[in-house]
Amino acid sequence: MNRDEKKKKAENLREALGQARTVILSGFEGLTVAADAELRRKIAEAGAHYQVAKNTIIERASAGTPAASVAQNLRGTTSLAYTSSDPVALAKVLTSYAKENPALVFKAGLVEGRVISMPEFNALASLPSRSELLARSLFLMKAPAYQLVSSLSGVARKLVVVLQQAVKENKFSSSAA
Repeated sequence: MNRDEKKKKAENLREALGQARTVILSGFEGLTVAADAELRRKIAEAGAHYQVAKNTIIERASAGTPAASVAQNLRGTTSLAYTSSDPVALAKVLTSYAKENPALVFKAGLVEGRVISMPEFNALASLPSRSELLARSLFLMKAPAYQLVSSLSGVARKLVVVLQQAVKENKFSSSAA
């Protein structure tokens, strides 16, 4: 790769890292080509991007972006997984894949501008998906209104039952004679 190609690759990566809300750096030494292709497919299905790059290109490209703090002093083979959407989906894919393929080793991570440790990354992966969190939130917002309607309809229902019982027992018969 000549100097112009390296600069172009670094600029493309800088643009991608500037837009990414989540960046995960990992080592992939010993990962087969087929395993790497499978990882790329799974990451793409999660709506994220995966790229292998030289450490110097990663360092140059990350300069001036939030990812600069995690892209310093990299050693060995390095790959980047990044997304501008759902960090939980990316974390779930990477952790499940790393369990199956121990050759994938996490180096550093950045989520929403914050450097995260390995335990924090695992905690992120154990969170429910975005759609599940939205569904839970919607349920919690609707619950008070549902309980109010249920309580009010319960009172009306009990009143109707009492009135029906009174009619059966002729409690409302006219005795005005």
